[in-house]
Amino acid sequence: MEEGIILSKQRFPSPNPRIDLHIITYLCQGLKVKGLLAEPKEGKGFDGFLYLRGGIKNVGKVRVGRIVQFASEGFVVMAPFYRGNQGGEGNEDFAGEDRQDALSALHILRKHPKVNYDRIHVFGFSRGGVMALFTGIIDLNIRSVVCWGGVSDMALTYVERLDLRRMMKRVIGGTPTKVPDAYKWRTPLFFLESLSAPVLIIHGKNDHNVSVEHSYRLEKRLKELNKPVEAWYFDEFTHYFPPLVNRKVVKDLTTWMKKQ
Repeated sequence: MEEGIILSKQRFPSPNPRIDLHIITYLCQGLKVKGLLAEPKEGKGFDGFLYLRGGIKNVGKVRVGRIVQFASEGFVVMAPFYRGNQGGEGNEDFAGEDRQDALSALHILRKHPKVNYDRIHVFGFSRGGVMALFTGIIDLNIRSVVCWGGVSDMALTYVERLDLRRMMKRVIGGTPTKVPDAYKWRTPLFFLESLSAPVLIIHGKNDHNVSVEHSYRLEKRLKELNKPVEAWYFDEFTHYFPPLVNRKVVKDLTTWMKKQ
């Protein structure tokens, strides 16, 4: 069967009367994967927006309010839950094979009747930053990539996040010292030569979930490769921005996307 084919579509209550929401089940590597699709009711010819969540399992789940927030800016938004989550088959493996879930979701956006298929943007938050960068590295037709509080170096995450080490050893197969290639394979910094889309980096300097060092390394490497990159750093904020600031940054980043 074809990758990225929708197997089922179930209406989901929307907090915004102008946005339709559906839980969809789609095919990826023979697995039934779930995700959330949001689309404006009126109009067509929208840019597509692939939303790649952070966390793993029940940490960092896709939030309806967040997806509707982006759809309200004039996008059709697809947000995979990743394999093994919320009724999906398989097992999430922290930016390993589950990156294919993002690529299959991309096909769904491209085939959507309301989407301008050659104008699709990728947004990654937290661990989703790795997923977003790899999507842009693998698919050269992405219009732009935005990483907000994004991971760029999986070994650095292992060093920084003592609370995640047990999970990372189990999912990735060991420590960065023991299985360096498995961490390198999950670290987009080593593969940015293939990226052609412009990148926008957003990071709070007081972020203790994903240190700003991830974004510094990403920006530095992109500049070394003469890739188009813009960075917005916020001195006072952590991994989560206050609601008012959050709304302004969403407005600003979606405006930036539409200019690409």
